[in-house]
Amino acid sequence: MNTYNLTASDVQFCSPKYWALMTDPIMSLDTAMFTILAAHVGLTIGTLSRHLHKRPDLRPLVNRLLRFDTVGIYLLTERGHGLDAFNIETTATKTAGGFIIDTPREEACKFMPASTPAFGIPKVALVMARLMVDGEDRGPRFFIVPVCNEQEMYQGVGSIRLGPRPGTSPLDFSITSFNQVHVPHTALVSSNLSDYSIPASPLEAWWDEVWRIPLGTIAVTAPWISSIKAAAFIAGRYSMHRSVLGKGTDPIPILSFRTQQWPIAQATAVAHVMSNWYTVAAKQSLDKSLDHRVKHGLAVIVKTTACRHFQRCVPEVAERCGAQGTFEHNYMARIDNDGKGVIIAEGDIMTLCIRLFSELLLRRYEIPLPDAKESLLAQHAISILEENIELLSQLRGGHRSSSFNSLILPQAESAIEAMGHALAYSAALKSGLPKPLLDIYECAVIRRDPAWYSEQAGLTRIRQRMREDDAVSSMIPHLDAYLDALHIENYVSAPIVSDEAWKEYHASMPVYTGNAIASIDQVQAML
Repeated sequence: MNTYNLTASDVQFCSPKYWALMTDPIMSLDTAMFTILAAHVGLTIGTLSRHLHKRPDLRPLVNRLLRFDTVGIYLLTERGHGLDAFNIETTATKTAGGFIIDTPREEACKFMPASTPAFGIPKVALVMARLMVDGEDRGPRFFIVPVCNEQEMYQGVGSIRLGPRPGTSPLDFSITSFNQVHVPHTALVSSNLSDYSIPASPLEAWWDEVWRIPLGTIAVTAPWISSIKAAAFIAGRYSMHRSVLGKGTDPIPILSFRTQQWPIAQATAVAHVMSNWYTVAAKQSLDKSLDHRVKHGLAVIVKTTACRHFQRCVPEVAERCGAQGTFEHNYMARIDNDGKGVIIAEGDIMTLCIRLFSELLLRRYEIPLPDAKESLLAQHAISILEENIELLSQLRGGHRSSSFNSLILPQAESAIEAMGHALAYSAALKSGLPKPLLDIYECAVIRRDPAWYSEQAGLTRIRQRMREDDAVSSMIPHLDAYLDALHIENYVSAPIVSDEAWKEYHASMPVYTGNAIASIDQVQAML
């Protein structure tokens, strides 16, 4: 926070400085830190920022948050609702003196954000609750609720620390509840404190309340792109110096083997393509001319594509580092575990894809895709979408039928990912990324649906393999330069990147020695 020194305006309008913070490669080194900052800056400060013009009384709180004197947490989802956050049950009942925040039952407890005082810093929450006025439900709104000071919870606020998530950066994930907590009328997060009316379009109003979520969906993706870069760099450098003896007497680097080359080439190409596309997508997220549903759809596509690339690339290159790839000090095992959390952060990927794909098939809006003539990947994405639109038209009962559930929904994620592949490749093509990187990326995507490319693009299995072989052969001679161009080396501390780094790490480890003398019992053969 001190390094980037953001203003409220930086956060509200997602300035270049804001995106520089979110994409700083250091985020991938400590996922707990990123989790705190993503909610604190992107969601909490972001939500409050647009009301400052008409609510100057919020400025002192926002300033404390910007200085990190207080941590902001975002209490939206509930244990019994998950992504069905529109139907949350926490209530905020209007009284003469303000509001009473209450958790009516266990299922309505807020789930996961870190609300304990364990780390000795005050915390304040934006709590999504149903505004109750004279017994009438006026819809969900955000309320500012202090949850703890440096030592303890505030009266009426309960926090249960959840158990640890194995092998991940530690954070006090919690279950938070409220028992008749009184807050002033200024706790309502609104530019108009006297407006308690029922929205004409409740769902649209709810989306307006949680307007930072689409931006958060893109933001949570950034560290995983840096992680792909780091994994590619570690595995690439390791494979260059790790050698085996062949039939001769000279050591052979394991990078000489095609089985080693492919996963490293894939991770390197994916890292370049995703990093390039991310900057394009971040700018699109701020395009006021785009329908908010389209912007959220693009955010879902970015998250789905980058995270699934991460899940394929990181474990594969870690495995190619042998036993050493399994240790935490070599980064990849821990970041792989941490990556499981981002799948559900800012919305579970599968559920987000189901909703987006369904709306696209129903033609409620369109995602702007590249022209089919631009690439094989664009042809693939458009073909899959049109194929399912045609299939939907043939289903009795349409999108509410059991056939929709069983035939179309299972294709949602792969179809959304195909759109991401096409968009990412298009951005890479337009930015002039080197052809070997483009070719490797294309081959990696073809591996996701080889049947379509065989049936529709005339690429038989053997042609796909030959295409892949040509791509790897053209890329490997330049691998060292492509790894340097990732600009991740300064953030990599894995000792296996070089023999010198390993020896330095080896010398720093504790050594157990002693003076005990083993006694060896004689064993006589018995006839």
